[in-house]
Amino acid sequence: MQQYTPGLSDAIQRFWLPRPRLSHCMRGVMMRNTLHADLLPQQRLNFFPASPLCSLSWCFEGSGELLPSNASDWLTTPPEQVFGRMVLAGPRTQPSVTRNPGPMHGMMLMLMPDALHHMTGIDISACVDRFVDVHDILNPQWLNFCHSVLHAPDDDARVEQIQDFLEPLWQSTRPQQAAPLHRYQDWAMALAMRAAVSGVGRSLRQTERRIKQWAGLPMRELKGIGRAEQAFFESLAVAEAGGTPQWSAVAQSNGYADQSHLCRDTRRITGFAPQELYQRIANDEAFWVYRIWQ
Repeated sequence: MQQYTPGLSDAIQRFWLPRPRLSHCMRGVMMRNTLHADLLPQQRLNFFPASPLCSLSWCFEGSGELLPSNASDWLTTPPEQVFGRMVLAGPRTQPSVTRNPGPMHGMMLMLMPDALHHMTGIDISACVDRFVDVHDILNPQWLNFCHSVLHAPDDDARVEQIQDFLEPLWQSTRPQQAAPLHRYQDWAMALAMRAAVSGVGRSLRQTERRIKQWAGLPMRELKGIGRAEQAFFESLAVAEAGGTPQWSAVAQSNGYADQSHLCRDTRRITGFAPQELYQRIANDEAFWVYRIWQ
C-alpha cells in the first residue's frame, strides 16, 4: 500500500450527538469543511472503516468520488463512482476510500440501519455496499427533507432540521423493544432479541432473515464489528491517558483468540494493522473520520 505525507490541516470537522429521544435512531452527524484549508492532494482522501451504519450525505460545495477498493494509487486511480449532491449509503462490509478533487463542504447523517428500515420501509440488505442517489430510493417526504437540509443557511440549522424531521417520524414508527445505543455490541444484541420475538415466525432462520432485512448484515458480522469497535475505543483510552496500547492486552480483553486475530480483524475492517492505524489516526489528515469518532 502506498505511503502518504502525514500531517493535520486546519480543515474544520464537527460531530453532533443526537437528542436523547433519537439515541435509538441515529449515531450522530459529521461535517467536514475544507473550503479555506490549504490541503495537499493526499489530504483530500477520506478513509472509512467497514460499518453497519447507513448514511445520508449532503455535499453543499465541491464534489466527492468513491475509489476502487483495490486501487494501487489513491491519488491517480479513476473513480469507481462520482457522487451526486445527496447520497444514501448502506452498511459497508469492507473499508472504503473517497476522494474530494478540490475544496468541499459536506455533512453526513449516520443512521442505525434498522431505524432507517422502520422509517422508510427500505430493505437494508439491498443497500449493502451501495451508494445511491436519494432520488432513486427515497419517497417524496424524505426527498423534501433532503432538499430542505441542502438549502439551510448554516450547519447548526441543518442539524436542527435533521433532528426536527426525524424525531416525530421515529417516535411514530419505532418498535416497542428498541434499546438505547451505547456501542455496536449493545445494539446488535438488542436487535437480535427484537428479531427473535417479532413477527409470526420465530425460528432461527426466520430470525436471521429478519436481522438481515433490518440491518443489512448477518449477526456474526455485526458482532465482529462491535468487538473491533470496542478494541478501538480501548486503545484510544490508553493513548489519552498517556500510555501506548499493548495490542496483546487489547486482544485479550476484547475476546480475541490472540494478537494475530485482532490484527486480522482490524485489517479486514479498516484496511490497516492496529499499530499503523493508531499512527495514522494521530498524524494523517485523511483519517479525520476516526479522530472525530472519538
